[in-house]
Amino acid sequence: MNRILTVIGARPQFIKASVVSMAIAECPELEEIVVHTGQHFDENMSGIFFDQLGLSRPRHQLNISGGSHGGMTGRMLIEVERILLEEKPDRVLVYGDTNSTLAGALAAAKLNIPIAHVEAGLRSFNMRMPEEINRILTDQLSDILFCPTDAAMENLRQEGFANKKSEILKVGDVMQDSAVFFAGRTSQRAVAGVEGENFILATLHRAENTDDPVRLAAIVAALNKLHATLAQVVLPLHPRTREALKNAGLTLDVTLIDPVGYLEMIVLLQRSALVLTDSGGVQKEAFFFGKPCVTLREQTEWVELIDIGANTLVGADVEAILAAARANLGRKVVDEQALYGGGQAAKRIARHLAK
Repeated sequence: MNRILTVIGARPQFIKASVVSMAIAECPELEEIVVHTGQHFDENMSGIFFDQLGLSRPRHQLNISGGSHGGMTGRMLIEVERILLEEKPDRVLVYGDTNSTLAGALAAAKLNIPIAHVEAGLRSFNMRMPEEINRILTDQLSDILFCPTDAAMENLRQEGFANKKSEILKVGDVMQDSAVFFAGRTSQRAVAGVEGENFILATLHRAENTDDPVRLAAIVAALNKLHATLAQVVLPLHPRTREALKNAGLTLDVTLIDPVGYLEMIVLLQRSALVLTDSGGVQKEAFFFGKPCVTLREQTEWVELIDIGANTLVGADVEAILAAARANLGRKVVDEQALYGGGQAAKRIARHLAK
């Protein structure tokens, strides 16, 4: 039996791991051990996802959050290494591009434990983003690279991975698996503080926006203007964003709600008319539910969504945000090309790991 040790720590990783863990559980050749670093520590940002998504509580809970990127990653590295020495897994499985991802990959690599990376090959081509550094280094350390798209495969080919011993596999996107699986489990579910539909759903948490007072002030001004003149703006407020707003002396005059679980997020997506976000995952979730997206960043890993017109990059420019929101509100987005694998990625990943 192959013992797979999975390292997760942030909301998008809980969603991705939920469907892959279900697929792993169906393989008698595999046993999974889950480590939660604690990168998202708030119960609304973490515990609720385990309950809603049917994930078993992790065998190891590290409760490591806050501090600098280096400090957080270093503490995770120490603790994950300790667990690897104790559990002696055959392989480490990591997801995406967080500090938890890099810490898990580094700890495994230094102990010569093989690594599989889900969402390999994604690139924003912006080395100022901590996520870009994390994903590039994790790809370099991994011997199995599970790519979600053709663009991700091409990025790895351009970086010379074809000449390495790594296995590069296009499996599709596990986020689509999750969207397909859980969309049927949201009927009659309400979201506290939100009435009606056809609102603008916004999320704001990425460090490049929250840690830059000028960018943050521009985004706040745009959201307030949209809420006052175009449509209700509903924003589940991330704890870090709340603190950043307080420190910058800024006020969001929109409908603010507490962070929501994944099922509530699906309900909000289904009822919305437009998504504004700086999240990588939410860009795709909007697409899965046929909603246009306006992304508050200068680059995105999901270039195919830009290419087909499902997503618009606007950065933190007030007028660009307003114009894109007005142009896209209520527009329907159709997945005519099955860009993300049709909801079968998790099974493909589990079958390959079972080899």
